[in-house]
Amino acid sequence: MIRVLVVDDQPLVRAGIRAVLERAEDVEVVGEAGDGRAALDRLRVCRDVDVVLMDLRMPVLDGIEATRRIVADAALEAVTVVALTTFDDEELVLGALRAGASGFLLKDAEPDELRRGVRAAAAGEAMLSPAVTRGVVRAAVTALAPQPAAPEALQQLTARELEVLAAVGEGMSNEEIARALVMSPATARTHVGRVLSKLGARDRAQLAALAWRTGLLPRP
Repeated sequence: MIRVLVVDDQPLVRAGIRAVLERAEDVEVVGEAGDGRAALDRLRVCRDVDVVLMDLRMPVLDGIEATRRIVADAALEAVTVVALTTFDDEELVLGALRAGASGFLLKDAEPDELRRGVRAAAAGEAMLSPAVTRGVVRAAVTALAPQPAAPEALQQLTARELEVLAAVGEGMSNEEIARALVMSPATARTHVGRVLSKLGARDRAQLAALAWRTGLLPRP
């Protein structure tokens, strides 16, 4: 069972996300919080959370700082944070990724995408919502975020790994990469892991930014 904490300052948003997630037999919403500080208090008292869906615009303590504190707390190393965003939150999402969030999902994502995102996060995969991936990468390019690797590093990738990198740049999950490139999800996961290792990237967000910056994909 995947245990989820939903953090958003809007009760109706929390209720909607809870309703969507609890339709899945393998997901349980174990709590809600209206701001980052309340989320931290909840996590430190009850160690029963696998995934935190974290809104970024909140009073008291915003989602970026809350994410940073969760990631920095060794006692919470088993907790994965996924940013909840809207179309106009690109800069904030970039900040959340830098703070250690493992991915981002739209608040109004389709129910199946929201549930897939939670499952991906619980499995240790970064979830990048395709609907906003290009915008976030654009923000990263504009901000000149730290380069995970120089363009020349792509030369060490195989042709298949370049295809996988391009797919990550488009915001595809491992399952989507598997379908697009005709391979098993396990093989897709292995390829992504190898690309991360070869390029010295921290996560899929850095891979996506690299794919755009090096011209592997058209500049957003």
